[in-house]
Amino acid sequence: MTGDATVLLFSYGTLQQENVQLSSFGRRLEGTPDAMPGWRRGEIEITDPEVIRASGKRFHPIVEPGAAADEVAGTVFRITEAELAAADAYEVSDYKRIQVRLTSGLEAWVYVRR
Repeated sequence: MTGDATVLLFSYGTLQQENVQLSSFGRRLEGTPDAMPGWRRGEIEITDPEVIRASGKRFHPIVEPGAAADEVAGTVFRITEAELAAADAYEVSDYKRIQVRLTSGLEAWVYVRR
């Protein structure tokens, strides 16, 4: 990867899957475990056939604001702006991308319930 990987993306779901990374980014991402404090994890049904094909799953996790004690575990990845655009294209309209502060103190983009 080149030195332009300056974007942090937090994933708690299918973007952690190697098959999704290969189809979306053309490479396997390396990341670090982290968590989103104050959020809780749920699930949604995906109807987009391309997303189902890429992930192999009809039901995907989704997060929404929770109690202060809630926390969603996942992985933070360092990616490029182009890869962030590819992640935007992969995610369905049930999600929106926001920036959050992770348990580590890092600020990262993440997809949450719209």
